[in-house]
Amino acid sequence: MKILLIEDDGLIAEPLAKALIDQHYVVDVVADGEAGWELLESFTYDLILLDVILPKLDGISLCRKLRSQGNRTPILLLTAQQASTNKVMGLDAGADDYVAKPFNLQELLARIRALLRRGNTALPPLLEWRNLRLDPSICEVTCEHQLVRLTPKEYGLLELLLRNPHRIFNTSALIDHIWSFEEPPTEDTIRSHVKGLRQKLKAAGALGDPIETVYGIGYRLRPGEEKRQDLKESRSNDGKGQRELDRLRVESETIAGIVDIWEQVKEAVDRRVAVLEQAVALLLQDQLTEALRQQAEQESHKLAGS
Repeated sequence: MKILLIEDDGLIAEPLAKALIDQHYVVDVVADGEAGWELLESFTYDLILLDVILPKLDGISLCRKLRSQGNRTPILLLTAQQASTNKVMGLDAGADDYVAKPFNLQELLARIRALLRRGNTALPPLLEWRNLRLDPSICEVTCEHQLVRLTPKEYGLLELLLRNPHRIFNTSALIDHIWSFEEPPTEDTIRSHVKGLRQKLKAAGALGDPIETVYGIGYRLRPGEEKRQDLKESRSNDGKGQRELDRLRVESETIAGIVDIWEQVKEAVDRRVAVLEQAVALLLQDQLTEALRQQAEQESHKLAGS
């Protein structure tokens, strides 16, 4: 799944992009509305995360522009504005959902999953091929209930093939779906990822190779025994305990990641607070300059969304 994040505040964009990549999403990040529009004219995305207040072209105007051009990609607005009128404007402009900053990361990820499901209502929550199982809700692959550790690119490749069992993907199609525009791979790189995925699945005990090479064209899911349905009740009962453990492990890793992100951004947040404290002190002394007032206003807006 490929997501476009349009957010001008690096303290939000960088950790959010990292959290999404950790969930095996492919993420492109830009800092203004015009750059977002240019990418959306060139590439296809499964979801857009869109800040409301942006340089050059604000989020609500970009949302209207996309919908007027017939772009139906799900849009989730990120806004520091609490007024209901602003939320109404965003939804009326064509946004599908919104979250107010500062947001809870787990809630945001849940809303993203919900929007992606809504945009793909025909897709089942669990994807299977013989004894392999991919669970998009926790971004994990298992073989006979044993976790198969894959890189984000390997996971994206397997998920893409499982979701489209009758489609052949050539090199350019794989790049569009699995790589961001800033890191286009060579054909050798793609072959290396396919080889690595095959080796890991074989080592995990997969009953055959799920990836079929269509020579001169690309890759597809090997026909015959792929399954794209919910687990049968008996197998589901066997896996419930393990799935709960997997869910708790993912939550624990996410919390650890949040702590790590805070350590990375704490210094920048402290600098912003210092600017506000300086502005307040000078305001009380009637010595606040216009330049510092504008800087303090910008920093307060960014802190409200951090």
